[in-house]
Amino acid sequence: MTAEIQGTPSRRAPSRRSARKPKHPRRPSGLPARLSRELFADAEVMRLRAGQVLFRAGDSGDGCYRVEDGVLKRTMVSKSGTERILSFHGPGDMVGELAIIDGRPHSMSAVAVRDAVLSFVSRAAFEVFAEKHPELCPSLLRLVTESVRERDKMLAAGSFLSLKGRIAETLLELAEHFGQDVGPGRIVIRQKIRQKDIAAMAGTARENVTRTLNDWQRCRLVSRVSGYYCLEDKTQLKHQAKL
Repeated sequence: MTAEIQGTPSRRAPSRRSARKPKHPRRPSGLPARLSRELFADAEVMRLRAGQVLFRAGDSGDGCYRVEDGVLKRTMVSKSGTERILSFHGPGDMVGELAIIDGRPHSMSAVAVRDAVLSFVSRAAFEVFAEKHPELCPSLLRLVTESVRERDKMLAAGSFLSLKGRIAETLLELAEHFGQDVGPGRIVIRQKIRQKDIAAMAGTARENVTRTLNDWQRCRLVSRVSGYYCLEDKTQLKHQAKL
């Protein structure tokens, strides 16, 4: 494991106080509550500072993680150093599940966007749990299927959508994962996401994101208060992101 971990792992999972469910429905990125609770009951607790690496693409998958607090991003980096963010993960989400299933190295890197707290279960403990809980396999299949669908969606967006369409799709994706309804048609993204990260997720330059978001703020499609983006007109953004 290559994570730059702070502090000594503890055997007790931290409080889930920060893992409040947003009012806006989010896509499933974790196991059902009971399975997740039992799997991570005796998990080690790990802490990352913002910017620290949990694992890199090519590292062996020696266990899986559940985000308890903070935000992680899963990324790929080209030989030239260009970063492409494939997904963000918040409280309750699992990361590292693909490598623990097939035993192959991680296909992407995981990095803390904010200070984060994680629960870690070793591959050996995971396999013992899976033998005792056959219902784990269908749940994992759902997670893998969802991951494949999201990557297919991102590939289609990058291939066929316009620049504004890709940025709109990124905001809608973030709203689906971290959004909270605050009024008719208004959704706040309850994470402070930088324009640099939106650009890395949309596959464009930060300057393009800045220009597009400024235009949308003038048109009242999007607003930003205290560092949080709010989708003021989800319908219009969906229209922008339509293939």
